[in-house]
Amino acid sequence: MNRVPKVKKVVQDQNSEAWKKLCLYIDEVAEGGYEEFEPRKGIGSELFQLIETLPKSIAKLKKVKKMMLYGSHLKQIPPEIGEMESLEEFIPYTSYNLMWFPYEIIYCKNLKSSTVSTRALYGNYKFRTHFPNLYQRPLRYYDFEIVKCSICKNEIPENEPDQYWISLSIATDVLPLLVNVCSESCKAKIPQPSELYVQFPHKGGEFIKQPPKY
Repeated sequence: MNRVPKVKKVVQDQNSEAWKKLCLYIDEVAEGGYEEFEPRKGIGSELFQLIETLPKSIAKLKKVKKMMLYGSHLKQIPPEIGEMESLEEFIPYTSYNLMWFPYEIIYCKNLKSSTVSTRALYGNYKFRTHFPNLYQRPLRYYDFEIVKCSICKNEIPENEPDQYWISLSIATDVLPLLVNVCSESCKAKIPQPSELYVQFPHKGGEFIKQPPKY
């Protein structure tokens, strides 16, 4: 039996040149109304390899249609990706440390195309990798003082988010998503999972029965 993985911890130096340049690049893309966001080109490949998460300021990228994260060392993407209202194409291909995504990505209503290294994902149909156990180790986004419900967007009291995994079809891939909910009524609004995946919101761990491998 495969071991239950632990979510990789994000260690991001916000005083580093890489982080500061990334923040400036995001401002430049937002202010210029650019339609592509490609931090590898924006700050240089060497600095981009030092980035383990994106800043919350990606919420400002309202005009971006294409998000190119090819070959990144990212370990997580913040829920603010859901505020990128024009996003049509999402490409984190060969970003092998990205094993899950925020539920809020479902709010990118124009997202039609994705290129993800699906074999690295929790619950992927090739290997059915276990989902981390949210009972034992709740997951926190890096540098987040306030947790919001993924469904109703209300603030959740500190240390009280109820978290679940769900596998949903996003653009051209099925992605494992982390959902933070504040109530049973919000949990009930989580969509039906994709076929051939666990058919209910769950908290992971080795005892979650997944469908057979492809």
